[in-house]
Amino acid sequence: MSEVSPFWSPARHRDRRPLLLARNAVKSALRGWFEARDFTEVEAGQLQVSPGNETHLHGVPVNLRRHDGRTEPLYLHTSPEFACKKLLAAGETRIFDFARVFRDRERGVLHAPEFTMLEWYRVDGSLDDLMADCADLLRHAARACHSTQLRFRGHGADPFALPERLTVQEAFARFAGIDLLATTPDGVPDLSLLARAARDQHIRVAEDDSWSDLFSRILVEKIEPELGHGRATILSHYPVHEAALARPCPADPRVAERFELYACGVELANGFGELTDPHEQRRRFEEDMALKHQIYGETYPIDEDLLAALALMPPTSGIALGFDRLVMLLTGAPRIDDVLWTPLAPFTA
Repeated sequence: MSEVSPFWSPARHRDRRPLLLARNAVKSALRGWFEARDFTEVEAGQLQVSPGNETHLHGVPVNLRRHDGRTEPLYLHTSPEFACKKLLAAGETRIFDFARVFRDRERGVLHAPEFTMLEWYRVDGSLDDLMADCADLLRHAARACHSTQLRFRGHGADPFALPERLTVQEAFARFAGIDLLATTPDGVPDLSLLARAARDQHIRVAEDDSWSDLFSRILVEKIEPELGHGRATILSHYPVHEAALARPCPADPRVAERFELYACGVELANGFGELTDPHEQRRRFEEDMALKHQIYGETYPIDEDLLAALALMPPTSGIALGFDRLVMLLTGAPRIDDVLWTPLAPFTA
């Protein structure tokens, strides 16, 4: 099999350039959308004390050398979230960031170790506000690059159509035949109940699966491929145990104020009613780090400044959108590297 020419090959760049110019047009249009609505653009620092404390999120370590020769262990951030929340505690009320972020163990058609995350926050905003933002941004982005369809692997979605809204409970019932909340009696995940329901639907269950492992497998294999066809889908009300940074829903504490935006079976954005209780956030971080150590043999520091800032942070809703994936779907590009100006060279054997 012949090797793919590098991105700087004139012939390959000539083919990719229309996609990259579309990327620029979309970025400019979205920046204008935020500025017209009184959002302030910020630039979160990429070097952080902690890259994040979610179990399956992997940061890139950096040893910063001080003037006296000592090293200070830091990380390239996996999201601008922690820094943005500190700005909200400081008094900002509407902010957005086109952040360059870094994640280890992520490389593929939809994943790059370095990519752009568009993140924005609304103090006193609701999840409905963020859902409306998503619908409007899809339309605005499509107009910017003269696209009438979001496209990926033979599937299409109309960016101008109002997104479908579906709860995780409804999605599991519709696409997997599982009553998900029945497997979390009193809000406590019960692996035996979910495993039994999965086996009844001929879904593979591994001996070492946790409830979260099985939830994720069903979501990835049975639910996500069915979402966002014809129009985008907003999948909401995740089990509270699958939303480490979100507050519980007042009407049903078994589920959290979390939603994800999908198009053509691809996850585009992840939104939260932000958790601002520092004690509960610490408990969740510690629980996730204990599990991370069990699975991967490593943990990340907890950002004590973040926990202190949460005590000052007002009620807020925030969301992160994979900007490169959005450009992929708007242009019909088959892989994320096609819409990155200077993608990392492919791994070699």
